[in-house]
Amino acid sequence: MNIRKNVIHAAVLTMAMAASASVSAATVEVLHWWTSGGEAHSVAELKKLLESQGDTWKDVAVAGGGGDNASTVLKSRIVSGSLPTAAQIKGPSIQEWGEQGVLADLSDTAKAGNWDALLPPVVSNVMKYRGKYVAVPVNVHRVNWMWVNPAAFKKAGVEIPKTWDEFPAAADKLQKAGITPVAHGGQPWQDFTLFESIVLGIGGPEFYQKAFVKLDQPSLKSTTMEKAFDTLRMVRRYIDKDAANRDWNLATATIINGKAAMQFMGDWAKGEFTAAGKVPGKDYLCLPALGTDNAFTFNIDSLVMFKQSSTDGKKAIKDLSTAVMSPQFQEVFNLNKGSIPARLDVSLAKFDDCAKRASEDFVATSKSGTLVPSAAHKMAMSEAISGGMQDVVTQFFNSPSMTSKAASEGLAAAARNNY
Repeated sequence: MNIRKNVIHAAVLTMAMAASASVSAATVEVLHWWTSGGEAHSVAELKKLLESQGDTWKDVAVAGGGGDNASTVLKSRIVSGSLPTAAQIKGPSIQEWGEQGVLADLSDTAKAGNWDALLPPVVSNVMKYRGKYVAVPVNVHRVNWMWVNPAAFKKAGVEIPKTWDEFPAAADKLQKAGITPVAHGGQPWQDFTLFESIVLGIGGPEFYQKAFVKLDQPSLKSTTMEKAFDTLRMVRRYIDKDAANRDWNLATATIINGKAAMQFMGDWAKGEFTAAGKVPGKDYLCLPALGTDNAFTFNIDSLVMFKQSSTDGKKAIKDLSTAVMSPQFQEVFNLNKGSIPARLDVSLAKFDDCAKRASEDFVATSKSGTLVPSAAHKMAMSEAISGGMQDVVTQFFNSPSMTSKAASEGLAAAARNNY
């Protein structure tokens, strides 16, 4: 999100008091983009928990995976002086909103709840602005998953590939068996999600950090990045012709119904398998994206709280923050969503093997230094830079004549021009 201070800041200062006063007693208004099957179940649990405490839930759901549409709505709401209680915002965008002076200070609630001890530093640091909590994490997602329908591979008589070098031969056999090798939705954020896993698999965590976190110009323009684009073009050949504008959950559905064999998507996809009654290890497999076994790209969903001047508005913030951080919510939300709890002390007894592996790998990679933020999901860089890179990836994805060298130079330009 590239927030234009000279446009929004004045509007925020003049309208924030009126907007916060408009929040009625015990009404919690949350703007979010959790609209798919598994996500909707998760939101319903939060609503249920708030209502059990006597609060009223006001849902502002904005469809569109990746949150681009929700971000547009939020900007409009703030410019018009209609601040929600909370909004789903993540990564560096939290810092950008903090600079506008519109976020609530959750320090007292965080101290009372001992959040610093309950959250790993990689999570708590993202939730703070200038050392103070302004947001609450609901989960930790692993992005670099490959979702597999094992029956599809069995039908094609081929082993599941373990590397990108093995991928084409397996994909060819899947196609001959009438199965779409890769389930995908032709939307920019999905293109970038696929690409970042390819970059991680081709270049490794250290290269990924240099390119997408440090925005190192030589890395962005390197032959390694060109090889990643070459691999993306190769994968593009194995995506069906109807993929354009397909939502991610509809792509997941093609894995569930056996029409497709693999999907490279974060573990929110598991929520769709769960909602469909599918069993991990039997009906589907969760495997790290090719070449990324010892790495973990994370995406943290969070709710950012906006300043409220009234006593009732402040109570709504406290109630919502406390509910989101409760073990009860962290467990049930993530069981439905497919992710893992942000709190370190939540039992995983009810979670499946995919979640348990994600939790183990999250801890292991945080110790080994191979835990990296998702570039595609706005965790690694500003929204302006992420958006610029996403545009380059999608242009390459849809332009057969664009060279990998030109695409790599485009990534470097996106990073350079948006500083």
